[in-house]
Amino acid sequence: MLAWKRHAAITGIGETEYSKASGMTQKALNMQAATRAIEDAGLRPRDVDGVIASTSEGGLAAEEFIVNLGIPVLRFSVGLHMGGASGVAGIECAAMAVALGVAKHVLVVSGRNGYSGARISQAKTVRGDQAASPTQLTWLQFEAPFGVIVPMHWYGLVARRHMHLYGTTSRQLGAVAVTMRQHAALNPKAIMQAPITIEDHQQSRMVSDPFHLFDCCIETDGATAILVSSAERAADLKQQPAFILGVAAAYPDAPIGTRPDLTHTGVDKAAPRAFEMADLSPKDIRLAELYDPFTIMPILHLESLGICDPGEGGPFVESGGIGLGGRVPVNTHGGLHSQAHSMSGLNHVAEAVKQLRGVAGPAQVREPDPCVVTGFGGFGAGSVAILGS
Repeated sequence: MLAWKRHAAITGIGETEYSKASGMTQKALNMQAATRAIEDAGLRPRDVDGVIASTSEGGLAAEEFIVNLGIPVLRFSVGLHMGGASGVAGIECAAMAVALGVAKHVLVVSGRNGYSGARISQAKTVRGDQAASPTQLTWLQFEAPFGVIVPMHWYGLVARRHMHLYGTTSRQLGAVAVTMRQHAALNPKAIMQAPITIEDHQQSRMVSDPFHLFDCCIETDGATAILVSSAERAADLKQQPAFILGVAAAYPDAPIGTRPDLTHTGVDKAAPRAFEMADLSPKDIRLAELYDPFTIMPILHLESLGICDPGEGGPFVESGGIGLGGRVPVNTHGGLHSQAHSMSGLNHVAEAVKQLRGVAGPAQVREPDPCVVTGFGGFGAGSVAILGS
């Protein structure tokens, strides 16, 4: 395996404001985040020679960044279509590019008007003259006819299976939501800052069994970007680098409707590779920024990463293990549940970098190094990055 440990680092981060009415185009959001990431690193757009953009949800092509940022020479570009796994998967691509000398500074960016803009319907039809992917075919034949058409339906099934196997409870799911809101209250960029209790969670309306309203993430407008540079060049830049110790991405065995084990996703496959590359074990992790579209996902990811054994994720979160001061604080920015959604997981990466720099404000973890970040796509694609200072 190619060892990239400390051969690449995140050297810049940039975020727009997160809102439910940005008043900006998707292109403008992406360019603002990209510009801020470049400035954060102490560079200029002409220094960037690589672009990785999420093409999920109508993302932008690399050409848009060349033209709008004024990049004179682009040596490397990739478009990723892994949904919420794209941001962390982009770190893997960028690390390869700079470690092998293909590019010097690679921009990874994602953003959209996920709330105020037009939504892409989950219930697309596939005409007879169109080729459908195996995932689409499975969905069309075995899921859509029974009303399983949006992510809360798919992952409601996953949550129910985890409950059946391990006795996970709704109150344990609620502990995730409550903790995310506690962390968001410390983050001025978070949209949802008002505190909630377990009882608030339990009394919120049911939207897709077993998910209550507070089990589901928010939809927002915004964009996030990071800049990845070689470790050698990172030493001369403005910010303390966050070194990429290990990174991997993977897909599950099958779509949800035909998956042998509903509780296993691409994260289960990616995590061992990332830990092997980093020469670390799950017990070394001090901080976790976990992709959390639904409250079941941080519980699953804690187990997939090996931080908790199978079935122990629910009791772990209920005991306060993921809060500030817990054994492994999770989503210190508030996550998708309370900070913002729509950046393909890059807002989780930005928070991890802030923590490693020691600039996370009231939510700063005393010893965040090393930390792990996960990304997660709708049908189960998973990505894992282990970062250190």
